[in-house]
Amino acid sequence: MKTIAALLFVVVFCVRSVLARDFIHPGALNSRAELDFVKTSIQAGAQPWQGELDRLLRSSFTSRTPHGLTNLNSKSGDANVSRDDAAAAYTQALLWYFTNDETYAKRSVAILNSWTNLQAFTSGSDQDRLQAGWIGAVMAPAAEIMRGYPGWSAGEIKNLQAMFRRAFYSQLNTASHWNGNVDLTQIDAMMAIAVFNEDEVEFNLGLARLKVRVPAYFYLAADGVPKPIAGDGGNPQKFWSAPTKWVDGLTQETCRDNGHHAQYGLGSALHAAETAWHQGVDVYTENQSRFTAAMELMARQFLTGSMQGVTSNNLPTLDRYDTWEVGYHHYHDRVGVALPDTRKLILEQVRPHASRADWNLIYETLTHGDVLESAPPKSAAKTNSVSIQQ
Repeated sequence: MKTIAALLFVVVFCVRSVLARDFIHPGALNSRAELDFVKTSIQAGAQPWQGELDRLLRSSFTSRTPHGLTNLNSKSGDANVSRDDAAAAYTQALLWYFTNDETYAKRSVAILNSWTNLQAFTSGSDQDRLQAGWIGAVMAPAAEIMRGYPGWSAGEIKNLQAMFRRAFYSQLNTASHWNGNVDLTQIDAMMAIAVFNEDEVEFNLGLARLKVRVPAYFYLAADGVPKPIAGDGGNPQKFWSAPTKWVDGLTQETCRDNGHHAQYGLGSALHAAETAWHQGVDVYTENQSRFTAAMELMARQFLTGSMQGVTSNNLPTLDRYDTWEVGYHHYHDRVGVALPDTRKLILEQVRPHASRADWNLIYETLTHGDVLESAPPKSAAKTNSVSIQQ
């Protein structure tokens, strides 16, 4: 009996080992191939990367010191403290990678280490879920880059992983029923943290959430009626802020405030897709029609100043975020899809004028603008191989 039990243990262990995901690092929002391309381009003084690096060097985030908290009240000044620490950790991680200056590595690691004592988000509302999404989606990619720094000990890395499990999972793993940009921001953070934590269960949970939310946020006329989702109250016309015309690329928040939250929703969805791609899971292809239609419609609205007939309200479209390069990088640079309005928007409005660091929409022009990877992940050409029930 002992021999049989031992054999069964070996079989189970081997099966689990075969089925376990072999996580690729760095592999959240940034891949090694992308980072190396940018680094080489900066060394050659090429644009837009050299200009974006210069912008980064002028940022106050380059010298920020740690402000780690034990508890985080997302309805207080803690929100901005955590936002700025996350952005600073990522800023300095990128600067270390691109310049080889160890000063930035030490600063990034110090900020990350300062957050290992975080116990919980304490406001007791969905704002905690959004805050965990915003800062987790930036802090985890910073940590992914810093994995390659020999001065960050294995014990310190484990402490940060434990903090993510303790404080973030409880906020991220239940979807917010607010507008869809919140859930998509949560998913962005879930995917990035799962890679850093090498947590296949969390990774698959993020993929499952993405599969449900994307068709309920990005509309296609082929849907007929919008896909239902928890929180819509059974009234999609109200939940989608009363569109006057349902067209391909309409987002659930287009008619709410197109220049603001819709960009957060789009950017977060594309970040999650990019993280999945780096881990060999292609969710870009199954969502190509939705994502590209949304990008082109929103870009056209911004370029023309017209809502293209989808709402009777003349909504302001003043905000511009650095949230277009990841999607354009994949659909145009990797697979050759023409996105003329998106390209025009990037060149005329985003690169000249957009905020480069706004919550989880951060530095895309530097890390993904016009990037030509030397080699994509070998398994990324496959469609999503994870079985997910919708």
